[in-house]
Amino acid sequence: MAQPARSMDFLANLPGVPVQADQLQVLFSARDYKARMLELISQAQRRIYIVALYLQEDDAGREILQALHQAKLVRPELDVKILVDFHRAQRGLIGKAGGGNHTFYQQMANKHQSGVEIYGVPVKGREFLGVLHLKGFVIDDTVLYSGASINDVYLHQQDRYRYDRYHQIESQELANSMADYLLNGIIATSAVHRLDQVDIPSAKMIKSEIASFKRHLRTLNYQFTASEGDLTVTPLAGLGKKQNPLNNSIHHLLQSADQSVFICTPYFNFPRSVTKDITQLLKRGVTITIIVGDKTANDFYIPEDQPFSIIGAVPYLYETILRKFTKRYQRFIDNQQLNIRLWKHDHHSFHLKGMFIDQRYAMITGNNLNPRAWGRDLENGLLINDKTGQLADKFQQEQQQILTHSKRLDHYTDVDEQKSYPEKVQRLLKRVQRTQSTLILRNFL
Repeated sequence: MAQPARSMDFLANLPGVPVQADQLQVLFSARDYKARMLELISQAQRRIYIVALYLQEDDAGREILQALHQAKLVRPELDVKILVDFHRAQRGLIGKAGGGNHTFYQQMANKHQSGVEIYGVPVKGREFLGVLHLKGFVIDDTVLYSGASINDVYLHQQDRYRYDRYHQIESQELANSMADYLLNGIIATSAVHRLDQVDIPSAKMIKSEIASFKRHLRTLNYQFTASEGDLTVTPLAGLGKKQNPLNNSIHHLLQSADQSVFICTPYFNFPRSVTKDITQLLKRGVTITIIVGDKTANDFYIPEDQPFSIIGAVPYLYETILRKFTKRYQRFIDNQQLNIRLWKHDHHSFHLKGMFIDQRYAMITGNNLNPRAWGRDLENGLLINDKTGQLADKFQQEQQQILTHSKRLDHYTDVDEQKSYPEKVQRLLKRVQRTQSTLILRNFL
């Protein structure tokens, strides 16, 4: 019991920003999230800071960026800044023709001349080594948080949606802390450049600045005035495996569990340390529920009637990891202590992240709980400490919503095996396994 006690002490001493229960709202659909985003943008008086992996040039992306320019034109004093990943913004979609979103940003800037600023953040020298995966919009004193980026499917613009979690928190202290992190911790550095203007430097041209920026990010975290309260929110950020406040807090959250753990992840590929924590929890008798997307609900899934590309094998690789995990822990599935549920809803996709611990803690995050998030990407999250259960009903409702369209795995044979995969996928996976590249791939996925 030594480790759970240490973890409980760690969490008890973690500083937080006190909030009232009615200052935190849970939104339950992508369309509600988009509507709230547009409402807050139109009402903004002082500042709008948006950070996301990308803002796509499609119908939803154009609508959001148009709304931001319009808000700035109506109130010229409004401070509007958008941060996206430097590399992701300058390439097209995987498997599709077309250039990056940076030209779209420049066209909109030339058209409106409003003063909206869009920055590219190069976390690493190349995209596959790590990206900007921070989440959270600051609009005046409101924090709107979701793992979603900005495009048609994330915002359910057309007939498909990518299911995520959506939260709104009213707190001047929290909003100020997250805004300061972006302004003084990121934008103020020499590695970060405007994407809505021409003459964007290449990653090679700012190689030394990116290296220095990476070291800076490893020490950067949110600054705020902490105080006691029955309900607090702690903003956390981290980059890299070592001395990462977000990873460390997730570890202690898991180790602190006494009765139940509820985990959401779109890609089944836990870091080794998380798998170790789960093993210890099961041995201690803690009930664990894991919600993961079916391979057909993965954003990389390619239906068999469409042309195949290498990226289309990724969901199958995740599924092979899931099958091995399920087989290893079958005895806990049999006694109902471990509940693994696959989410699948028509042709929609699944992108939920985060966890609930007992009836006290909730982690809202964009962290996928995979090796890439654990060691390569710049991630953040909001840890909610609900000491007196004020949010119990809201979070119970959220969990029930998440469980909709999910089915429990009763046996590892419920998971498709490799020999049932399309022939091209089988050949690719066999090649990967033959060259012993699986572990390397898992660290990048």
